Amino acid sequence: GGIFRDNGQELDVLEILKRYGINWVRLRLWNDPYDENGAEYGGGTCDLAAVLALAGRAERAGMKWLLNIQYSDFWTDPGCQMVPKSWRGLDERGLENAVYRYTRDVLSACRAAGVTPDMVQVGNELTGGLLWPTGQLWQEEGQPHWDSAVRYLSAGVRAVREEAPQARTIIHLDHGGKNLMYREWFDHFFGLGGDCDMIGLSFYPCWHGKMPDLAANMNDLAVRYGKDLVVIEAGTAFTSDSYAAHEGRDEGHRKGPTAGADMAETLEYPMTVQGQTAYIQDLMQIIRAVPENRGKGFFWWEPAWLPVPGSGWAKQPGWEYIGKEGPEGNEWANQTLFDFDGNVLPTLSVIRNFH
Repeated sequence: GGIFRDNGQELDVLEILKRYGINWVRLRLWNDPYDENGAEYGGGTCDLAAVLALAGRAERAGMKWLLNIQYSDFWTDPGCQMVPKSWRGLDERGLENAVYRYTRDVLSACRAAGVTPDMVQVGNELTGGLLWPTGQLWQEEGQPHWDSAVRYLSAGVRAVREEAPQARTIIHLDHGGKNLMYREWFDHFFGLGGDCDMIGLSFYPCWHGKMPDLAANMNDLAVRYGKDLVVIEAGTAFTSDSYAAHEGRDEGHRKGPTAGADMAETLEYPMTVQGQTAYIQDLMQIIRAVPENRGKGFFWWEPAWLPVPGSGWAKQPGWEYIGKEGPEGNEWANQTLFDFDGNVLPTLSVIRNFH
């Protein structure tokens, strides 16, 4: 339902993004984002059919695409990595086999649809592991399950290399400025036989610290592990306002923006259009300066999440499934690359004009 405009001209969002030099799309995949009655969890209901349709749109627009397989039925991040409903009760060997078969089957379906991905992200923000509890890391009590987590991820990477050998594999953590965390994580991962083509990082100023920390981490990782790097999730706010304040209405959820005015004093970049453009300019400079030309780019998360009706992160079955309170709406609308009304922000011109 979103309407997107460039200088007043209403266009398809991918056409607009391509005008501004955006050449990749990142698509998340959930195993089964429906409850037992078939009701959608929401958040885009990113099942395989949705991913294939969006991948087709991206390819028709002349863009490459990254497939982010989350190995869960709904959102995953460092604080939530739920086993898919159909995999519950499997032991560790069973989960390892399930990851392999599922990854293989998904890529086979992509190939059959004529939309094989150019890159595959195995898991999502894996700092705390995946497929909890057997693949959980950094626990308050007990030992981290490194052996299991690495086996699960290796099964996914192996399936990609067999079914989509041209696609690059990427492993992604959050907190892109924490070099010691990345070193400890990837020392374990590679030391236990894990492998990937690329390392992905998340970096949001509202959560992840200062830009010099990101630069130092990327510069070290490139040399230490000899891997190409992508800031797989980048973003900051163009305003501290909620869209409810903008439109003078209730925005349909209990909280304001994820990045709100309460964070303003601690941020390196102000929550303004000028702050957003300064952030992306600095980010691109950091990526370009990574040694050995291993800084390959970034993905903005989420550039087009406009606050239109029904655009919340979850519907009732979804927030109940994940164990959170509702109702929830769009708490990210001030961190897009379009304003609340769908007009292109100047940040896109900074991206296009970067040299």
